[in-house]
Amino acid sequence: MHGSYSLSPAAPFLDGLTEQVELLPPTGPSVPIGPAGSSEEPGPVPMTRLTRGADRSNPLRRFLRTETASAGLVLVSVVAALVWASVATAGYAGFWEGPIAVRLGDWVGTVTARDVVNQGLMTAFFLVVGLEARREFDLGALRERRKAAVPLMLGVAGMLVPVGIYLAVTHGSAGASGWGAAMSTDTALSLGALTVLGRSMPARVRTFLLTVLVVDDIAALLVIAVVYSRPPQLTPLAVAAAAYATLLATRRLPFQQRRTAYAVSGIVIWGGLLTAGVDPVVAGLLIGLATSAETPSRGSLEEATTLVRRFRERPMPELASAARTGLIASLSANTRLQYAFHPWASRVVVPLFALANAGVPLTPASLAHALRSPIGLGIALAYVVGKPLAMTGGSWLVGRASRGSLHPQVGLGAVAGSGVTAGIGLTVSLLVADLAFTGADLRDAKIGLLAAAFTAGLLSSAAFRLLAALPEPLRARAVHGSDRDPIDLVEPVDPRTDHVLGTRTPLVTIVEYGDFECPWTAMASPTSQEILAANPDVRYVWRHLPLTDVHPHAEIAAEAAEAAGAQGRYWSMHHALLADQGAFELEDLLSHASRLGLDLGRFRTDLTSHRHALRVARDIDSADASGVAGTPTFFINGRRHDGPPDIATLTGAIAEARTRLLAVEGELAQAS
Repeated sequence: MHGSYSLSPAAPFLDGLTEQVELLPPTGPSVPIGPAGSSEEPGPVPMTRLTRGADRSNPLRRFLRTETASAGLVLVSVVAALVWASVATAGYAGFWEGPIAVRLGDWVGTVTARDVVNQGLMTAFFLVVGLEARREFDLGALRERRKAAVPLMLGVAGMLVPVGIYLAVTHGSAGASGWGAAMSTDTALSLGALTVLGRSMPARVRTFLLTVLVVDDIAALLVIAVVYSRPPQLTPLAVAAAAYATLLATRRLPFQQRRTAYAVSGIVIWGGLLTAGVDPVVAGLLIGLATSAETPSRGSLEEATTLVRRFRERPMPELASAARTGLIASLSANTRLQYAFHPWASRVVVPLFALANAGVPLTPASLAHALRSPIGLGIALAYVVGKPLAMTGGSWLVGRASRGSLHPQVGLGAVAGSGVTAGIGLTVSLLVADLAFTGADLRDAKIGLLAAAFTAGLLSSAAFRLLAALPEPLRARAVHGSDRDPIDLVEPVDPRTDHVLGTRTPLVTIVEYGDFECPWTAMASPTSQEILAANPDVRYVWRHLPLTDVHPHAEIAAEAAEAAGAQGRYWSMHHALLADQGAFELEDLLSHASRLGLDLGRFRTDLTSHRHALRVARDIDSADASGVAGTPTFFINGRRHDGPPDIATLTGAIAEARTRLLAVEGELAQAS
């Protein structure tokens, strides 16, 4: 596992975790539960606190943090564009709209700086949109196709209702043809606003909003391609289609060949669409949607480890190249492309796009004209009224129409708050406005978008403050709803065979896959003990995942713990092994057994005959089935915990899981 953590000075030893847990007000008997219900007293373990020192979070968390950083840069760019356009109108227009000569051999053409941003650089932005959409379908909230129907419908409703409002306001005017500017939410600004203004909201609310906005972005780009592009020329369109088919066919090629094929095919697709008259940014979306996402397999990671070991033994350039290729190839193409493009798209391309397109001279007269014009007023109302109405009303209608079988993954209050936040539309809407309007109409559209974004931000703050002020359990139901989480843990916990600490009647169950020789596992172990001591309704389960390619003694250590468990001292041996990771030779393990008062003859026989190897293998098989590739990996109530294993993050995840479960049970009880 990668990262950088530090341990604070060791606190006093515990005289037994079991007694510490039992002294707390339990929801049930709080005792260690092992195979066949055996119990024992764990040995003393230092209570150190694991602190976070690096980013070990999952792609979704990185995505949200990048979007949050992008939101601040976009706001700065918007303000800079407004000031620039207001102070030096001619200079702003001349810089972005002035012709730039381009020569390729005998061909000579002209483009503008705005064209370079809007049709060139924005391709990277829509590539990231496509990649994230594919990740959601492969690994995220949309992987359960039945549950994907709800955000899909809300995403569509979140466009149709605002467009309907816009058309009603602009009916009979020339501005009605620009309805596409009234439909798309700005992903970066909306997620940024949710993160800043909705700090009390759980992570699932941000995931829900992101899922809906992925649908929103895809549909908006299809509208650009179909409605706001000139009739396509068939020959270059056929070339682009052939290149896309080639790209799809190369997904099974080795990593190096696939990378070259992706690059060449992407360039041909982009050029073909541009020549055909279709907005070329569609190429980014198509490539992203074609790029599958999956978690690294243990086999690919072990192969990468072998390549690195070969380089360590013989540090030669060709072995270094092979090791680098192996490490990169262990990640999915989706992950690699997101890592390469997402920071640039969010922190460079989108702010640059805002700087190139948000500039409009702001004067009292222009503001008054825009908010009286059908275009400006229609866009403002479409976002401020249409988005929350569509998402809230759509959620209610879906629930009624399906008789409760379909509903969002969050409560109706969180849906309403997300809907208000979705009223912030800028990036894609500015792109559509630039295609649909010119002159004064374009100015009115931009002012309408800016007014909507400002108003939606204020309303979002009020909505989230209102949700935070609700009494429990009303707030829990309003935020979490009654939708049960998908389960990532394939093998359910069985107290008869699993190693369990904590209460017999838990609200929250933590399953950790660990490796006794892994330093990250050792550092996370005291965190787990602190959580058990502070949460009497939590049950902790340990499962073995010895990473033998990097930790050659991990498997025998796991068997030693099982051999001790056969004599009723599993947890004592467990803690001893994590506390002394450098001592895993046979004599070291026998010394541990002697200090624990075990029958040494029986213990030695169990180790040398590998009597408990099948028990360890069973845990390894369950880890593989659940997609676990590294240690420590935690599951909380069956859901993979993708954040760092520090005390603060795990405590927050436990609190959210507890609240979520109580909200679901309360909703179901009320319904019955």
